[in-house]
Amino acid sequence: MMETVEQESSGEGQGIMEVNAEYLQQLRDLDIPEEEAKKALFLTGNISVEEAAIFYFDGLENQNAEAEDEHSFYKMVFVVNMELSMGVGKIAAQVGHAAVGLYQLLFKESKTREIAYRWDEHGAKKVVLQGSNAAHLMDLQALAISLNLPTYLVQDAGRTQIAPGSYTVLSIMGQEENVNKVTGKLKLLN
Repeated sequence: MMETVEQESSGEGQGIMEVNAEYLQQLRDLDIPEEEAKKALFLTGNISVEEAAIFYFDGLENQNAEAEDEHSFYKMVFVVNMELSMGVGKIAAQVGHAAVGLYQLLFKESKTREIAYRWDEHGAKKVVLQGSNAAHLMDLQALAISLNLPTYLVQDAGRTQIAPGSYTVLSIMGQEENVNKVTGKLKLLN
């Protein structure tokens, strides 16, 4: 037996969808709200109760994951090696290298690409901080890696103000609370 239900279609006014009444009742017995059960049956082509239930419960899981992500903010931080005598323009260029380098690194693998998307969705927050020296940057990088945070350490070519091979800026990206575990006590660059 089929039950006919009026359903709004995208911009086309009202459409008609038919759902299997027996399947609908079985989904209702699983405590799935009636409208959601009808929608799941319609969108799965009334194939089976199992398909509609899977569709419904997968949708709930995705909503829960999205709700969690709404409360997880992402940021990219740049830790500048303050031991080096870099002018403001040089620091800006090195931070630019760190940003682009980390962003490119994130897009090389699908598991880290998602971090870049989430960061961008949440406003692409960026913070520039002070690091003591190259050893400090490398210690911070090791800690970030231990927390599975993507990093990029800029090594200068030495064409202008500083010696070739100098470590200038470390960039780190991830969920704000995790990044703060690495850089939360550092001072802002001013």
